Amino acid sequence: MDEIYTSQDLAALYDALNPARDDTAFYLRIAGASKRVLDLGCGTGLLACMLADEGHMVTGVEPARAMLDVARNRSGAENVRWIEGDARSLDLGETFDLVIMTGHVFQVFHSDEDVSRVLKTALHHLDSGGRLVFESRNPEARAWDDWISEKTAKTVSVEGIGEVDVQHRLISVDGDLVSFETDHFFRKTGKVMINHSRLRFLSQSEIGTQLRNAGFARIVWYGDWLEGPVGSDSPELIVIAERG
Repeated sequence: MDEIYTSQDLAALYDALNPARDDTAFYLRIAGASKRVLDLGCGTGLLACMLADEGHMVTGVEPARAMLDVARNRSGAENVRWIEGDARSLDLGETFDLVIMTGHVFQVFHSDEDVSRVLKTALHHLDSGGRLVFESRNPEARAWDDWISEKTAKTVSVEGIGEVDVQHRLISVDGDLVSFETDHFFRKTGKVMINHSRLRFLSQSEIGTQLRNAGFARIVWYGDWLEGPVGSDSPELIVIAERG
């Protein structure tokens, strides 16, 4: 796993760098009325707690303990069941109405085998008629072209840590795998942390094939968080896949 998930210092910055936005509103809207929700790769638990606040019965699964430590200490955490686990091998012995994977977590699985295992895990945990909802960046939009310091530099302020300067640097594009580094400069202590990340950019066709091979029966696609259609310039490939 990337150090942004496993380092306590970097996990503490995650919410400041990834606050609730249009994607959060989309998932809250999709969830609808009270449901049993499984949040795979729940991270720091921001969305999981918001869903629980709206009356859903939420289970958050996350492999990175540093992220779970943040989740378990946030407001409303007592209303969520937290589990340290790997989405590729998880078996909770129960089913849910809705499985979600947010924050582009789908892109951290680099091999076809891992993608297949994650999708089969989701299907295994869905009740009949249940839905899997997740997103992946659209490779046709080439988001990585903007992953340069001139366009990504920002400063965030975190209670107990102070101001932190953050910027991304594209390293390489190798087929559907994109590598980049993120610099973190902690102004209060002068500490510098550089994290290396790699994400996989699968096409709509490739994701669709993986979903059908995993056993999903019906797939709906959106290209943005306002539920617009997928086009060549759509920033997202948002999936709603139903179990038959």
